[in-house]
Amino acid sequence: MHHIKRNLLVGLLVAMTGLFSACSTFAPEPKAKKAMTSHKPVKLDIYEVHHDGRIHVFYSKKLYKEFKQLGETSFRLTRIGVGPHGETMVFGLEKKDKKLKKPVAAIEMYDGKLKPDSLYAEMHKHGRIYVFNTFKDMKTVRDFGHPNFMFTKIGDGPNGETVVFVLNSKNKKKRPDALIAEFKKRNS
Repeated sequence: MHHIKRNLLVGLLVAMTGLFSACSTFAPEPKAKKAMTSHKPVKLDIYEVHHDGRIHVFYSKKLYKEFKQLGETSFRLTRIGVGPHGETMVFGLEKKDKKLKKPVAAIEMYDGKLKPDSLYAEMHKHGRIYVFNTFKDMKTVRDFGHPNFMFTKIGDGPNGETVVFVLNSKNKKKRPDALIAEFKKRNS
């Protein structure tokens, strides 16, 4: 009798193992992430503000101005603790994008799913304005706190801030006149 119980128990374990392995065999495969492909050129303007342990990101000058005036925006996407040093990332959204029914190009860029054809970006951090024309350079400053190569204009910001035009190994020997002109045009 003892022998029968033991065989019955072993048989039950074998059957359960088979059921569990069958269940895992038929589990749906995870969907592959679709890369955002765009046939039309993507131009982005980014205004990033580091304030009170948060990184605020705006993809329009209007949203950025609203934040400067009110200290917040009406619509936003908040991601807690995803910044390079555990900061909360807050993406200011336009009303048309608040439901996130289609991808927002700026968020796609931060997520590594989109590389814009052209970029103008300002980062407001520690009383300075860093100006960029590549997201890679911007990421370096966000992650490490300072650029490797730069052209600095002390007191040249709209409120007397130091403006740092961020360069890279490819353009470090050239004065960034086009970027300086673009900054002046946008901040006059």
